[in-house]
Amino acid sequence: MTPPIPPHSTEAAICRSPAPAPEVQAYLDACTPPDRDALILLRRLILQRAAELPRIGRLTEALRWGQPAYNTPDTRAACSLRIGTFPKGGIALFVHCRTDLIERFRATIGAGLPIQGTRAVRFATANDIPAAPLLILIGWALTYHLPRPRCGLTFTPLDDPPLLAEEPQ
Repeated sequence: MTPPIPPHSTEAAICRSPAPAPEVQAYLDACTPPDRDALILLRRLILQRAAELPRIGRLTEALRWGQPAYNTPDTRAACSLRIGTFPKGGIALFVHCRTDLIERFRATIGAGLPIQGTRAVRFATANDIPAAPLLILIGWALTYHLPRPRCGLTFTPLDDPPLLAEEPQ
């Protein structure tokens, strides 16, 4: 028998993620079961990472460009994240194509992952989704418009950028 999930754990938070917005649920319902499973996993990763970053404010979920999209309208901290399917099969996590997020991700963490241009990380099935690297990419996207460190302060790609950078003394 599987041990119960502690109520304060990240896994419990994912299991209790809110129901999708009605239009997002309709999108998910229209997908094939394997694609739906993968999209639900990506959605859970986005919600998990957003819950870990309270400074980004409220996360919204809606259909944009015909796909589930996630943004932070109150703080405008995030660049838009989308999840979706492809007509010939597979699913992807999309970021805004005019950001450097995919380029940074490929250079620091995502080498070897199926990256599509400057906008997406693509997967065939839910089993192909590596949660740890994607949580980093999602965190970068959710904090994309927050202030970055100035001269003299650095952070590694695995760190969250600080909310406010201080001038060096």
